[in-house]
Amino acid sequence: MTRTLSVSRDSGSFRRPFRISGHVFTGIPLVRATIAEGGMAGRGEAGGVYFLGDDVDNILDRIEQARPAIEGGADRLALQSLLPPGGARNALDSALWELEAQQTGRPVWQLAGIERPSSLVTTYTLSADEPAAVGRALGGYADARALKLKLDGDRDADVARLRIVHQTRPDAWLMVDANQGYAARELPGLVPDLQQCGVRLIEQPVARGEEVELDGLDLPIPLFAEESVLSAADLPGLVGRFQGINIKLDKCGGLTEALKMVQAARQLGLKVMVGNMGGSSLAAAPAFMLGQLSDVVDLDGPKFLAEDLPGGAVYADGMISFDDAFWGGPSPISSVCR
Repeated sequence: MTRTLSVSRDSGSFRRPFRISGHVFTGIPLVRATIAEGGMAGRGEAGGVYFLGDDVDNILDRIEQARPAIEGGADRLALQSLLPPGGARNALDSALWELEAQQTGRPVWQLAGIERPSSLVTTYTLSADEPAAVGRALGGYADARALKLKLDGDRDADVARLRIVHQTRPDAWLMVDANQGYAARELPGLVPDLQQCGVRLIEQPVARGEEVELDGLDLPIPLFAEESVLSAADLPGLVGRFQGINIKLDKCGGLTEALKMVQAARQLGLKVMVGNMGGSSLAAAPAFMLGQLSDVVDLDGPKFLAEDLPGGAVYADGMISFDDAFWGGPSPISSVCR
């Protein structure tokens, strides 16, 4: 049977600008890959990793590098040596998972050794906007059970944002994401404010490459690595500095690698969070599989898009769910996203 690989772009425009430490995003350009064979097709999506320069052009170039092998029949395991971690490998890995599900008649969750997926509580993310704007944004998250507030490194503004969130939604589980915006020495002074506002987790406070500065720092709130962890190779260097990791499929190169990371993290005593760099439900669906094995789930990326794919993620009562028919089910899809 002939196998074909097709690739397309999407603008990934956001409903409104999204601000984090050092960046303002108006969207996330996306690449979608489809691998078709014998009347069946698997799909994957990637947006890359902005802080590594892994953009759409880079993703497309790397997919083209792998095209001869993919169209020649390479499977997921072969893909691991064809491409490095990153968006290109993630898009192809996701497509190969779905194609395998259709060819074997077994859903992805079963192929991955995961129990049948159930709805998951997901964080809803608040941009590092002006404090008043954060307060207004909370109005759209009335059903949220868990919130994630972006910090930008301006302590006064960050604390003001925190207080508004805590005053408005004291019932919600709350974490903060500094996106490398703080120095390690600043954290002890920030912690009392975080504790007063009920913060349960701090994501990536320090810059990637400065993890050593966390040595000897004993904080009452757990730290989770995000920019500091790309693939399983990074995990040993995080022990003693972070208490958990945020796995994103665009960073590690797909669900195949992510499953290995979960196992390795557990062996090292690290907790696991799953997130996504943004994108449509086609990017979130494979991550939702990983969410079944995670301690914290942050998969609200599709909610930021001006337009998501039809039939994708369902957000209700602060939870996310998917139907097997959208991605990863055993039946051939009726239409292919191109």
